[in-house]
Amino acid sequence: MSRIRPHIRGSRLAKGGLAVTAAGLLATALSPTAGADDSPTRATALENAASVLADRAASLGLTAAQDTTVRDVVVDADGTQHVRYDRTYRQLPVLGGDFVLHLAKDGTYRSASRATAGTLSLPGITPKVSAPKAADLAASALRAANVGETLKRLTSKPQLVVDALHGTPKLAWRTDAAAQDSLGNPVARTVLTDARTGASIDAWDSIETASGDGKSLYGGTVPLETTQSGSTYQLKDATRGGTYTGDAANKTDLCLLTVCLSRAPATVFTDADNHWGTGAATDRSTVAVDAQYGTDVTWDYYEDVHGRKGIAGDGKGSFNRVHYGNAYNNAFWDDSCFCMTYGDGDGTQLGPLVSLDVAGHEMTHGVTSKTAALTYSGESGGLNEATSDIFGTLVEFHAGNSSDPGDYLIGEKIVRSGLGRDALRYMDKPSKDGVSVDCWSTTTANLDVHYSSGVGNHFAYLLAEGSGAKTVNGVGYNSPTCNGSSVEGIGRDKLGAIWYRALTVYMTSSTKYAGARTATLNAARDLYGADSAERSAVAAAWSAVNVA
Repeated sequence: MSRIRPHIRGSRLAKGGLAVTAAGLLATALSPTAGADDSPTRATALENAASVLADRAASLGLTAAQDTTVRDVVVDADGTQHVRYDRTYRQLPVLGGDFVLHLAKDGTYRSASRATAGTLSLPGITPKVSAPKAADLAASALRAANVGETLKRLTSKPQLVVDALHGTPKLAWRTDAAAQDSLGNPVARTVLTDARTGASIDAWDSIETASGDGKSLYGGTVPLETTQSGSTYQLKDATRGGTYTGDAANKTDLCLLTVCLSRAPATVFTDADNHWGTGAATDRSTVAVDAQYGTDVTWDYYEDVHGRKGIAGDGKGSFNRVHYGNAYNNAFWDDSCFCMTYGDGDGTQLGPLVSLDVAGHEMTHGVTSKTAALTYSGESGGLNEATSDIFGTLVEFHAGNSSDPGDYLIGEKIVRSGLGRDALRYMDKPSKDGVSVDCWSTTTANLDVHYSSGVGNHFAYLLAEGSGAKTVNGVGYNSPTCNGSSVEGIGRDKLGAIWYRALTVYMTSSTKYAGARTATLNAARDLYGADSAERSAVAAAWSAVNVA
């Protein structure tokens, strides 16, 4: 589904310099004041960043034709500030225009991470290719990506943008095409078209999934926080931002891209005695327990380990829809409803897709969209998927559930005999699934993002556990290296800390694997020191997957 993210207006470039708009200071007015220790707050960081933007507009490639919007703010314990911006050009969104300002505790400029560093200038913003033509091209691209399917209710809505992700900036149509397949399940694709020539620039799936294969449940008896309503209980957790789980009644959404004419329901599950489900899929509330539990442990992981409260970091909960569609072999995170949706699987290849690592995977797509917003195409798309696999795995380990102990297998609980293997993906040796890659090469960017993610997954396993044979929680692994080296692991906790900081502070929408190496090295330096063993381990693990 298309992403719709709330924006806080940041700063507008005016003739003669950079002026901060009153709207840009609204977040400042609403933020808490500095504490007694004089540590910078979000408000302080926004003020400091606005001042830096005014002073460094030219060096950041900002001109009077451009505008900036704050997407995220991170303030480190030592007072270092990181403010992430999106930008527009003559009011058009700029793909690849995002950047992060890094400031010292006193607000002075340290450095910037930019998705693209080139000059942003266009001869004009009037397209030669019409919007209806762009819509037709995108509709054709969606059909081509679903060969053999009869697509119903196909809609295609173009938006004029500036593409700075693919070389010299150009005017482009970003078109979101969406439809339903023969079973009524959603398919969607974002297509980028040159607005002057009609040439295809790029395209990617806009429903972010763990894979095309699917997932399942099984967590045993788990604790749940619920809400009493009269004589019944609702599967709604007020302690985690009001997260809840509802029944989609095997229906699907009917959306014209960002506007939904109808939504599959999310009728909140209720129970008379606060004892939910039977442990069998024949009871509709059983998978609801798994979905709610998956949301709970993902929330807890991000809050306990990274201090992030909720997917967006604002303390607000999301919601789940289970029993979506007809034998739907998928699960997806949708920014437009800020919700997780789970299919029941076809029972042959996949069962209900509500396992812990799937929940953590899909909800991490939400975290990524609120931070680096890694473009879901090419190497950045592989990094997007790897990020979800990495944190989905770390969520599973953090949960400490004896019925579903942590492992480096993705979706192992949801697979059925018809899939022909015991997991969707394997982090220690991604190529074991028959399609993913273990090592980076010049062709990595051409792969489906679920397969190019193997490079990031392999790096993460090596960084945490090291190379060679090893058994973790009763599962045997034997991770090779691409350069014949021997890698020593530094543990899952440090992997999570380094990747999270890299994602939230240094990665941008255009980050590729080489950029991820730089981002994680910077993160390791920040956390453990420039000459630390951890930073050296990061370098060694990237070299071991051919990323230099």
